[in-house]
Amino acid sequence: MNIFKRWFGKKETEPRDPNMKRFLIACLGNIGPEYVGTRHNAGFMVADTLAEEAGVRFESKRYGDMAVVRVKNCELMVLKPSTFMNLSGVAVRYWMNHEKLPLENLLVVVDDLALPFGTIRLRKSGSDAGHNGLKNIADQLGTQAYARLRFGVGNDFPKGGQIDFVLGRFPEEEQRQLLDVLKRAADAVKTYCLAGPDMAMNRFNH
Repeated sequence: MNIFKRWFGKKETEPRDPNMKRFLIACLGNIGPEYVGTRHNAGFMVADTLAEEAGVRFESKRYGDMAVVRVKNCELMVLKPSTFMNLSGVAVRYWMNHEKLPLENLLVVVDDLALPFGTIRLRKSGSDAGHNGLKNIADQLGTQAYARLRFGVGNDFPKGGQIDFVLGRFPEEEQRQLLDVLKRAADAVKTYCLAGPDMAMNRFNH
């Protein structure tokens, strides 16, 4: 099954409900076919899963592709930045300002070497832990106090092999589990928006 395909559902034509709670879900990765399916693009995979489950498609917008996912009383603007990982904050800052969203309505989805594969962790804030995408977001927003969902990709690489590892693809054994992990991450995103960070952390941080 190709989890990276684009989903071309009906274009959203309904007017925006002013009572909707609106969130920016910034899913980090690198654009280009050479990066498809790599560990560093776990954020893009979560974005694709959210869009697939909602039956909506991504559209090219400024600084990235965006799909609008509606879940009950929440509108999720799922963004895949086109700035490459190291400049992710440029896209995040633009869309936060453009949509006039408060910081608590931002959730960043990112790969994490410190977590074993199959593990996800939600945090209300934290350090960048050496991740260039998170570092740039903090630089652009002027704070590290933004929520993030960390998608574990493991760290089974020799000394000096970090770059090759994160830019490599998941092995077959992990690929067999990947769809289930992506679905759980997508559920965590939805729970964060619907029920708040504490409820989402209690449910998914195991």
